[in-house]
Amino acid sequence: MATKVMIVDDSVSMRQMVEIILKTAGYEVTQAVDGREGLEKLTDDTDVVISDYNMPNMNGVEFISAVRNGLVNRAVPIIMLTTESEDEKKQAGKQAGATAWITKPVNRDNLVGVLRKVTATLDF
Repeated sequence: MATKVMIVDDSVSMRQMVEIILKTAGYEVTQAVDGREGLEKLTDDTDVVISDYNMPNMNGVEFISAVRNGLVNRAVPIIMLTTESEDEKKQAGKQAGATAWITKPVNRDNLVGVLRKVTATLDF
């Protein structure tokens, strides 16, 4: 059974590029345009979330906080994939409950490697 990944990013091109990378690596992918839609689409069978930091309506840190304090899949690994690299923003992500942080532009091998690392405990 394929690992289920949700991509939360307001950029259509970024979501599509990440989806292509993940599908060719064997992952099952869903997409959300921002944190609010991500919360609506999050299910207990979502294995990992990849979220941007800067999004309208609900940014990545707000999204992570909402997931961690919500009723659905609170412990899901969440990877921030963002252009942000400032220490204070990374710290805010970590405090909200981010599992990992990847700085754009996305590198296929790095993204898949981080995904495998954070989902290693899910593989039986």
